[in-house]
Amino acid sequence: MPASVPQSPTLTDDDETSASPVAVVGPAHLLRVTLLMAGSCLPILGAVLIAPVLPKMQDHFASVPGAKALVPLALTVPALALALLAPFAGVIVDRLGRRRLLIVATLLYAVFGTAPLWLESLGAIIASRALVGVAEAAIMTCCTTLIGDYYSGQRRVKYLALQTMCASASATVFFVLGGAVGSAGWRVPFWVYAVSLVLAPLMASALPAPARGGAAAVGAAPAGAAVAGAAAAGAAAAGAAAAVEPRRTFPWRQLGGICALTFFGAMVFYTVPVEMSYLLDDLGVESSGVIGLATAVASAATVGGAVTFARLKRAPEPLLPGVLAVCAVGFGVMAVAGNAALLVVGAVINCVGTGMLLPALLTSAMSRLAFEDRGRGTGLWMAAFFGGEFVCPLVLLGGEAAVGSLAGAVGMLGVAAAAVAGGLLTAGRRGRTAEPQPRS
Repeated sequence: MPASVPQSPTLTDDDETSASPVAVVGPAHLLRVTLLMAGSCLPILGAVLIAPVLPKMQDHFASVPGAKALVPLALTVPALALALLAPFAGVIVDRLGRRRLLIVATLLYAVFGTAPLWLESLGAIIASRALVGVAEAAIMTCCTTLIGDYYSGQRRVKYLALQTMCASASATVFFVLGGAVGSAGWRVPFWVYAVSLVLAPLMASALPAPARGGAAAVGAAPAGAAVAGAAAAGAAAAGAAAAVEPRRTFPWRQLGGICALTFFGAMVFYTVPVEMSYLLDDLGVESSGVIGLATAVASAATVGGAVTFARLKRAPEPLLPGVLAVCAVGFGVMAVAGNAALLVVGAVINCVGTGMLLPALLTSAMSRLAFEDRGRGTGLWMAAFFGGEFVCPLVLLGGEAAVGSLAGAVGMLGVAAAAVAGGLLTAGRRGRTAEPQPRS
């Protein structure tokens, strides 16, 4: 999935906890950071690489009943695995060990990721993609948790920010790569998943085992495709804290609304990555290279929107109506586009909005959580986000059946985004009106 650049994580009291005694300069340090960043990009590779070849895959399995719904799931079903595992990811990492689990998951990523090269059944391919999602959840969790183990204070913040920026940039690269290699056939991009076979032995030799008890909690989870790893790291820290602190009431009501909005926002966020290739195909664009390049341009706009949000340095709630309105305008342009150029323009407008939407939703969720609740809360937020990603193609397929075209279904989602924006704006105005006024 395309990731976005977050606001820099803020330091909290736990950030001064001592981390494992590892070198912070020199070749070993550089290799360690490079491997952690490369590992953090693997889930992004899994999320976007095959997007440009979905139409070719659709043609190959045209005779399979329900292929029109099943083929897009090959792209998004890893998100379902992430959504289901999100609330428990921290516990899994703590029990099995970060470094050991990372190495095993990286090897399994190659096994599951390349499986479609030999599988002939569409159902088996989708099952292998679900297993890719399981491996991705472990990789995302372990990489972010190891950053918390190895580094502390401002240095930890620096590498968490670098992690999300690498993930954001890699999404654009992988769209282009998937389109380029996909020109040779829809199966060819799956070979790229074998790159993790190179990373796993390097991780085994270059990543030291963190000191027991030295892991420190992550202050704030970064946004984007890397948000899943940060959420899991927070979950691990919260689990450790719960062992020594009294039981507390979780803020279900405060978090419920933002999680519901996040579920919808994820559908808005993933419409372009999942459906762009189909929309271009409907306009007569069949080249995987062109489709990959067009989707990469939109992905770059997502990064631009996220950078814009970070520079605004404003509270997220007042921005959400405007951000959703931008997304709605982009969907509107895409719905009426009669050529590929106008479709790309609409996608760029939409992705500027979605680039701001993701960090706005996450920041809003974090503002509702005390440190003691942050692990479970970010896990639930992540489950809502990846759940929305998973149902995105199903919702649009239902919309297409209702209105007769995919472009029309995208337009319907734009109308829904505009309605949600209007509802948030009205609710915000009522909330400000209801606030007690100071006496003169």
